[in-house]
Amino acid sequence: MATKHVLLLHAGGDSKRVPWANPMGKAFLPVPYLAGDNPDGPVPLLFDHILAVSASARQAFKNQGGIFIMTGDVLPCFDASNLLLPDDAACIVTAPTTLDVASNHGVVVASKDGTEAQNYSLCLVDNLLQKPTVSELVEGQAILDDGRALLDTGIIAVRGKAWQELVSLAYSSSQTMIEEIITSRKELSLYEDLVAAWVPTKHEWLRDRPFGKELIAALGRHKMFSFCSYDFSFLHFGTSAEVLDHLAGSYSGLVGRRHMCSVPETTACDIAATTVILCSKISAGVSIGEDSLVYDSSLSGRVRIGSQSIVVGVNIHELHGDSPQIIGSSTCFTLPDRHCLWEVPLVNSMGRVMVYCGLHDNPKVSMDRDGTFCGKPWKNVLEDLKIQDTDIWDTSNLDKCLWNARLFPIMSPPEMLSVGLWLMGSSGCDPDGKVSRMWRKSRRVSLEELHRSIDYHQLCMDSAKHQADLAAAVAKSCMTYGLLGRNLFQLCEEMLGNDSSSVEVCKELLTFCPSHGDQYSGVLPQSRGYQVKMDLLRASGDLSTASLVEEKVWASVASETASAIKYGSKEPSSSATTSSNGNLRPKKVVVELPVRVDFVGGWSDTPPWSLERPGCVLNMAISLEGRLPVGATTEATEDHHGVLIEDDVDRKVCIDDLSSISCPFKEDDPFRLVKSALIVTGILGHELLSTSGLKIRTWANVPRGSGLGTSSILAAAVVKCLFQLMEDDGGDDNVARAVLVVEQIMGTGGGWQDQIGGLYPGIKCTQSFPGQPLRLQVVPLLASPQLIQELEQRLLVVFTGQVRLAHRVLEKVVTRYLRRDSLLISSIRRLAELARAGREALMNGEVDELGGIMLEAWGLHQELDPFCSNSLVDELFALADPYCCGYKLVGAGGGGFALLLARSPGHAVDLRRVLRDSAAGLDVTVYDWNVAVPLPR
Repeated sequence: MATKHVLLLHAGGDSKRVPWANPMGKAFLPVPYLAGDNPDGPVPLLFDHILAVSASARQAFKNQGGIFIMTGDVLPCFDASNLLLPDDAACIVTAPTTLDVASNHGVVVASKDGTEAQNYSLCLVDNLLQKPTVSELVEGQAILDDGRALLDTGIIAVRGKAWQELVSLAYSSSQTMIEEIITSRKELSLYEDLVAAWVPTKHEWLRDRPFGKELIAALGRHKMFSFCSYDFSFLHFGTSAEVLDHLAGSYSGLVGRRHMCSVPETTACDIAATTVILCSKISAGVSIGEDSLVYDSSLSGRVRIGSQSIVVGVNIHELHGDSPQIIGSSTCFTLPDRHCLWEVPLVNSMGRVMVYCGLHDNPKVSMDRDGTFCGKPWKNVLEDLKIQDTDIWDTSNLDKCLWNARLFPIMSPPEMLSVGLWLMGSSGCDPDGKVSRMWRKSRRVSLEELHRSIDYHQLCMDSAKHQADLAAAVAKSCMTYGLLGRNLFQLCEEMLGNDSSSVEVCKELLTFCPSHGDQYSGVLPQSRGYQVKMDLLRASGDLSTASLVEEKVWASVASETASAIKYGSKEPSSSATTSSNGNLRPKKVVVELPVRVDFVGGWSDTPPWSLERPGCVLNMAISLEGRLPVGATTEATEDHHGVLIEDDVDRKVCIDDLSSISCPFKEDDPFRLVKSALIVTGILGHELLSTSGLKIRTWANVPRGSGLGTSSILAAAVVKCLFQLMEDDGGDDNVARAVLVVEQIMGTGGGWQDQIGGLYPGIKCTQSFPGQPLRLQVVPLLASPQLIQELEQRLLVVFTGQVRLAHRVLEKVVTRYLRRDSLLISSIRRLAELARAGREALMNGEVDELGGIMLEAWGLHQELDPFCSNSLVDELFALADPYCCGYKLVGAGGGGFALLLARSPGHAVDLRRVLRDSAAGLDVTVYDWNVAVPLPR
């Protein structure tokens, strides 16, 4: 246990406060922040956001085990990746807050001495106060110089030996001590005792507590620190009203308001734009007011939901006035403003219960203390309904409150709706008293009884089936109307999480596939259609057919790329021209090129993205160790016919039969790059090859799997040589587009940024615009000598020693794009935006700003491919972080070269020395480099 990393999530307060926002508990509240990026995925829960924060904090533990404690009703908003944890100690996360907030929570008194930085401070904890008064804050010296106090956020980290001793305490303590600690202390007291064991000033107080001396002996050798984050804020989900406030407040711009839902057109219903609808089916005729939340429900017929209301797990079907189960003349169900409605199954097949109450009702406030039901004082409720307190409370109940009021009947859904209208005070719903008599005769439960009787397993099963049915309905609509934007793969996953019947739905969806090729040829790429078909086949269990269709997916991507690439005024096959004297001219061509390092924008250049959406990349051509590392020579020969290919490791092949050069090529063919270039340039169809031979030699003085775009740049060198040999248009723009086709024929895929980076010198920002043909716009950065010098002094180009294979990563990313993965699309779109921002930063000489852009780009690359980093890379970046303002791996990541942008030239010198003398055992190599500037004319 001492080597593990444990997340301990406290349930968070008394669950009586928010039973209606989600019956599963506060930690599982739907919180759709950032949900708009992934509208076809599961609705994010508060737990998901908490887990994301804790995952970021994980790196602060480094190589030591530990425990990270958080509360399940609070979403902390801070950059947990910047958390600083002392070795072998406990640490409590604090934040400055006003005294009115501090007086209702825990307050930490920190030592005046410690580490102070721009965004945080790290000090020893001197004391801990619980809900202190102002006088207690003053007496305890808890008030800071600015008049605030340090809030105990409930986040505690225990690391290293302090964690080991906490584990040892649990394992070695006597059963008596464990029982005493668990049963005799209240929740808060146990927390306070544990913290006190790490705070020396609390030891005297703790010694008088049961087993206090034992706690001091076990834990007191280590200290507790306060990590105060100055950029910390938190969202507390303690009440139903707070849930709605956080969805409509300052963070409302992050809220996905329609997520995995079926909503009719605006002319058939009335749904406010600010309403949040999650995992729900809304039919025609339903109206929902402003700032309401509808989750995991199905509403149809004449249903009116007021403003600032919450509806969870409710199924209301068409209401008919002539139904014997509907009491009253109205066939419309109305939930008033600021009300909540939720429905749950009961254990032992007892049925279902529908609960209705006011948004601001507090279940724990008694009638004597002005408690409310549906927003009205209990005395008014009893008077209006003409019932007695003995009808809903036992005489033994001293506190008559909503928590123990037996209000909610177990009956059929239509009857429960009728009773609900009556209990909520709807006028005219019980003119003859039938509803009240039915309510009195029914079996009823209180909230207290209900929470002991909820069938949570059935609740989860019902929710999963409901969401699977929704996913199936959305998928059918997509198949029927065009497949254009939804993630069918994710919808299938949602369906298959239900039961075997979903397989039949997937098979049914397959019947829609064949018609789409013709009907949507102008807007639906063939590769997208094949990807959908492959996903449906796999979901249906037909794996063999799915494999065959997968081949068509990649063949379609290659075909679409080739169709979009037109270089010169001729097709590749039309380049079989002759010179005036019947010989290939010139006899020999040599092309040497730099490699490229990309600052930001990669992936937006890759087909099929770049064929359908704009792309933008900021990169730079560089030489390594004083030379251009990539090159090729082509030479027309008369001493032999055919093609002779050699590389820089003395491998060679002589091909006499030119017709044998055809794709597809084997993955292990070392000459497939040159062979693909021969096909794309059209030189194989040149009539003069019948009387002359061709010798091609290539080299790349760069480590394999470098991420510097070596393969594409080498292809560019070969293509440029062949074009010049044929006296064809060997312009860089034509060569760059031709290399795109070369990579598709090779089967490696890839975008345009690598060849652009090598063909065009210096720093450039390149944009692509989809169309027939694909248009590339290369904008060189007019960099001053001072900027070039600063970059060369501050930027370290480091080989990690890790070999990466870009095409494996590329397959995953392209597949996600073909599936229309919304998270991926938003990430690549942001990378393209950052490329433009990076260009502006460099144009203004803001090198530090470029560092921040590189860091954000690195984070986005890890979202696109979680395996683009590894433990060695993480160690390298952790070691470099104090010296750098930015860093990332070049290319697709996974290994290869890293860019480390130092904070200053001095920091770069220090970092180079640290890497050379690294005690961490990092076997990395720092390369000398220079910007490959344009040659003078």
